[in-house]
Amino acid sequence: MNVIVDLCVVPIGVGVSVSRYIAACEQILAEAGLNFQLHAYGTNIEGEWETVFAAIKRCHTVIHEMGVPRISTTIKVGTRIDRPQTMMDKIRSVEEKLKLAERPD
Repeated sequence: MNVIVDLCVVPIGVGVSVSRYIAACEQILAEAGLNFQLHAYGTNIEGEWETVFAAIKRCHTVIHEMGVPRISTTIKVGTRIDRPQTMMDKIRSVEEKLKLAERPD
């Protein structure tokens, strides 16, 4: 089953800057062959359920191995079975509606 996930991993107990841990997680997602997009407060990921969640588990494992004592993760998950849909499909749909709203009457 294909899934789209919004992932926010927050290393705890390592100070204010967490970018090196997020970079490690992004590398894991790339190595897993997943389609993903970093944003200001997380990462959108799409792929097969098992692959996505195995990569998320790997993110936790690697970040702990980097010395992080605690991790708090927020995950939003969406699945759809009536038709295929990608992250870009969802974005394009909203952008098209914005263009229609901008047209003068």
